[in-house]
Amino acid sequence: MIAEGRVSVDGELVTKPGTSVDPARQRVAVDGRAVSLSVVRWLALHKPPGILCSRGDPQGRPTIYDLIPPDAASLFHVGRLDFMSEGLLLMTNDGDVAQRLLHPSTELTRTYEVALVGPVRGDLPRTLVAGVTIQDGLAAAARASWMGAPESKSPVVALTLREGRNREIRRMLSALEVRIRWLRRVAFGPIDLGDLARGETRALSGEEIASLNGIAANTMNERKG
Repeated sequence: MIAEGRVSVDGELVTKPGTSVDPARQRVAVDGRAVSLSVVRWLALHKPPGILCSRGDPQGRPTIYDLIPPDAASLFHVGRLDFMSEGLLLMTNDGDVAQRLLHPSTELTRTYEVALVGPVRGDLPRTLVAGVTIQDGLAAAARASWMGAPESKSPVVALTLREGRNREIRRMLSALEVRIRWLRRVAFGPIDLGDLARGETRALSGEEIASLNGIAANTMNERKG
């Protein structure tokens, strides 16, 4: 649009790509019409099982965009949960922060609760922390602990990861020949799922957004350093 002479700042034609502006003090226009930055939004969604993290599906399966409010349709998901997994999924229109949060160097924690088909060996948490070899290398939980007795019919293990590899937990447990009943993400970094019901959304608080921005800023500063 700049090359086509369609963009102006304070009434003057912009000819140089990468021109910096202060959106709070300067008027940016395209084809003579004023434009402005979108208001930054962050939503927390409790994704139910059987829902795709996608804008559409050739097979007609339901997606997260069938659940969120219509005025949030432009938001994108930060990371994903696989089809049968449930739990906390963040959505935003702040691409820069989202990209930094997902960068492997950030090592942002993701915490899960996983119900298993029991009984299961009691040393499973220790094994998950020590590491399990899967197709793309060694995968290890940062923390893992039982939330109940491992000898029960449906023991639940809580584990925290610092990576976002595809289906990592499912592949780790499959390698150990442990079957899963359900898998739920209960926290993404400093944001908790809390009592948010399946299929429901809530706007993040200013404090929660500030905490995500702080993590993203620290990550960028560490890369520069």
